[in-house]
Amino acid sequence: MTLSTPVSTSANCPCGSGAALSACCQPYHQGVTAPTPEALMRSRYTAFALNSHDYLLATWHPSTRPAQLQLDPDTQWKALTIVAAPPVKEEQGTVHFLAYFREQNRWQVLEENSRFVFEDGRWWYVDGVPTIKRLKPRRNERCLCGSGRKIKSCCGE
Repeated sequence: MTLSTPVSTSANCPCGSGAALSACCQPYHQGVTAPTPEALMRSRYTAFALNSHDYLLATWHPSTRPAQLQLDPDTQWKALTIVAAPPVKEEQGTVHFLAYFREQNRWQVLEENSRFVFEDGRWWYVDGVPTIKRLKPRRNERCLCGSGRKIKSCCGE
């Protein structure tokens, strides 16, 4: 898999793990099998952040995979929060997450409880029901990207 958006492999991984991209999600994008539903979820978020639709399609279960996937290159994925990743039961897993993004200078959060299945020696994303909520952060609030800085001096308005 190739990354559509160039990024330094020593930079922190977009998934928010705190590890370098090269030590976190990049190996999965290059063919290493994700060991858990959470690892696959994080790598898929990173694929969204890097505009890597090939990886997203390759990790989507064939029974629910769309024929094609159009990603908006203007969407800026800013932060991922894993709310819950319960232990796997009978080769099925779920990951509840919040993904913060900006689109047309508007902050939004996508919330989803994703379902995963373990088949053919690997985890697959099956589906989830996403909800998107518009956020209206104030200039002096902490930035939603997770930097810890005020929004006005980080990702701006």
